[in-house]
Parts: sequence; C-alpha cells; structure tokens
Amino acid sequence: MDMNAIMQQAREMHEKMNKIQNNLAAKRISGSAGGGMVSVEATGKGDIISISIEDELVSTDEKEMLQDLVAAAVNDALRKARELAKTEMSGLTGGLQIPGLTSLF
Repeated sequence: MDMNAIMQQAREMHEKMNKIQNNLAAKRISGSAGGGMVSVEATGKGDIISISIEDELVSTDEKEMLQDLVAAAVNDALRKARELAKTEMSGLTGGLQIPGLTSLF
C-alpha cells in the first residue's frame, strides 16, 4: 500500500474523530433517579451541565438518600453519554471494535 494513501486516510480519520467529538460535546443527555425526583443533564462527552432536585427531597432528614439519588442520576447520565459516544464512533470505524478508541471521550 502507498504510504501517502495511508497518511491521507489517517488525516481523514483524525478529521472525522474531531467532528464526532465536537458533535458529542454539543449533544445533551439526561439521566434520572428516584422516579425523576433527581435528574442530571450531561454532554455527549460526559461533562455534567446541570442537576435538578425536586423540592420535596430537600430536607436534612433525607440528606443521605438525596446524595445517593444524585450519584445514581449522574451515573445514569454518564452511562448514556458513553453509549452515545460508542454509537457515534462505530460509524467512523465501520462497526469495528477498536480497543481504547472510545476512551478518548
């Protein structure tokens, strides 16, 4: 195979990866816990944008439960963001599972 062709393919893949990363950063994913009493919004790259807590949960008696629900909602949003990144990257790799590629997000 021609080395120039390989380099061109590498550049094109790099450009496509940058485009996917930018698209993921622009997408919003929501996660929730406690029947929607706690919700978290994240970007497709896994950055947390906001956390929303229903008023009836804000009580010192419920602090431990609230902390658990926030953690669960954050984990739900991040799991969805990772799934989105995996889906977006599979289009770039033609469905091939390339180890470490989705860890770039």
